[in-house]
Amino acid sequence: MAPMDQLRDFLVDFDTGWSLGTFGAIAEFTRDAEEPVRLLVDLGVIGAVTARGGIRFCANADLRLIASEFPTRDGWSHRVALCLPHASCAMNQRTGITELGPDRDALRPEDREAVLFDLGLTALQVDVCVRSRDPKLVAALRRHVGSSLFAPDGELMRVMLAANPHRVFISRIGRAEIFQPIPPPGGRSPDGPHTHILPKLLAHGRTHAATEPLPDGWIPCAHVYPPHPLRDPLGRPQPFVARHLAAFDRLLDRYGDPRLVALKNDVAAHVRAGRGPSEADLPDDRMARATIRVTLRQLHASGARSAALSAWLSTYDRASDEAETADAPH
Repeated sequence: MAPMDQLRDFLVDFDTGWSLGTFGAIAEFTRDAEEPVRLLVDLGVIGAVTARGGIRFCANADLRLIASEFPTRDGWSHRVALCLPHASCAMNQRTGITELGPDRDALRPEDREAVLFDLGLTALQVDVCVRSRDPKLVAALRRHVGSSLFAPDGELMRVMLAANPHRVFISRIGRAEIFQPIPPPGGRSPDGPHTHILPKLLAHGRTHAATEPLPDGWIPCAHVYPPHPLRDPLGRPQPFVARHLAAFDRLLDRYGDPRLVALKNDVAAHVRAGRGPSEADLPDDRMARATIRVTLRQLHASGARSAALSAWLSTYDRASDEAETADAPH
């Protein structure tokens, strides 16, 4: 399946989440089941826009989808990264506030006369911008052209929090726009579309988390988060949904690292056959260990219980082994 066809399938599913950005600066887009949405489907363009935000992707011959899983504190995460080669993913990497003029590429026609400013975060694969018609905010941004968003006087940040401009994240494969308010310092992000800009993480200069197993030279410009077996779209716990696990396993078969997919299948086969970990000859690198832990947690979450699974959990994932012991009948 061509990448754009796969993304189109993702977009029609309201339970699927999206993000676009970099390590430390990210725009997230989700929509509710009954929320009015305008789907964008044109030659080489797909997207979705609601009253709270929107996302749009454009065809790119270099686009590659890479699916992965990784253990979390109490479960596992899964995602599909939308990647470009390092050589073709770079954006403008501006070093200070920069006025870009009217946002002619805005997702909604009514926003195309508003003024767009790059915040100058110097990220490799995304330009992080704000857009506004507010005269006070536009004037403040113009006064700070060339300056850092995080200037010590804090004036610009205070004006932005009061004005709540649209946040616009732009990459070589598309853009995300967030219309919802910015939460106050220490406040909670709203449900649905929102952004995070975290200076301490940006300072690391990373393009993505170290836990994401991506091939060298491939940079994630955006991510897709298909429905999770144990969490609803807002991240709240839910009873195990087997079809969501099966659906993501199919994505792994298509877009995952073949070595890790084979390892996952091998571990599951050993457990189901009643063989303990001492009977398996498995790799011992970081991503292999992570894959083993995810596989065991998924077997446990699906209701599997056996002496073999207990032995594997005890060897590779003691926290899950304790959970299994607590859940088992006495």
